[in-house]
Amino acid sequence: MGDELAGIQATWEFETDSVIIRFERGHRAPKLFQTLRERRIPHEALASVTLSPGKRGTVVLHAAPRPGADPLMEAAAGQLKEACDPYRLVLPADRETLAEYYADELRAVLPSDADRPVDRYAVAAPSAPLNFKAYDGKASFDGSRVDFRWSWAGASSAKWKAGDQSFPVDELSGVEWRTPEALDGYLRLVRHTNPPVDDTVRPALDKDPAALMFGLNKGQVHESLPFAAAVLESVQNSGSPPAMAMQACRRDPADIAERIRHLGELHLAGLVTDEEFSSKKAQLLAEL
Repeated sequence: MGDELAGIQATWEFETDSVIIRFERGHRAPKLFQTLRERRIPHEALASVTLSPGKRGTVVLHAAPRPGADPLMEAAAGQLKEACDPYRLVLPADRETLAEYYADELRAVLPSDADRPVDRYAVAAPSAPLNFKAYDGKASFDGSRVDFRWSWAGASSAKWKAGDQSFPVDELSGVEWRTPEALDGYLRLVRHTNPPVDDTVRPALDKDPAALMFGLNKGQVHESLPFAAAVLESVQNSGSPPAMAMQACRRDPADIAERIRHLGELHLAGLVTDEEFSSKKAQLLAEL
């Protein structure tokens, strides 16, 4: 290969063993792309390549990763909006022929077992140090440990009593991430010492010293998702088989009760409309 294809928010450079994605950093680009900047995707990490019509005179080249190949996508667990998918290249429709050429070139180098998951990450996560601010505290990661520092304004008395937390990577088995674009977003660390045997025994988010609640406009995707991915990668490199973030999509009654309580606080504060409150509360109750 050795050529490149420039899209609207990214450029793909095709090398003999990988695709290098360089993201635009302009104000119109998703903040996640600006944070990622550049990623190398080995061919072995790809599952499929498609080209399809886009919106408003565009075509979309999409190179889907294999399950287990990219810690960022494993942490996202299907929660990213389409426009924030880093494996999606949007191009003007008049470049469709060129895009089809590169799509064919990529299909020709897909691994023979591309339809099977992999057991080791092939794509690098964003590197530490990383940090972000959530509703009830701040998180930092230096590559070897995760630290939580509670916020006086948002943290519960249970978390204050537990004190600030520090988690060595070799004591973790995974990360759960629920997007902060949902009203009940959070980041939770899964520990060897107290694994969630089943969802009914886990502490509520506001009482769990291994969890941060995002809240409204806190722990944004472009900050918290790369953080979760970096921790997942370090967990795997430490020799632990990571408990993937797909667990974040599970529900337990304690979490739902906590999310409804937090939703009520946002409603009383005028940060959520009556319609949003009723709709989200009904959605949460339906998950019991």
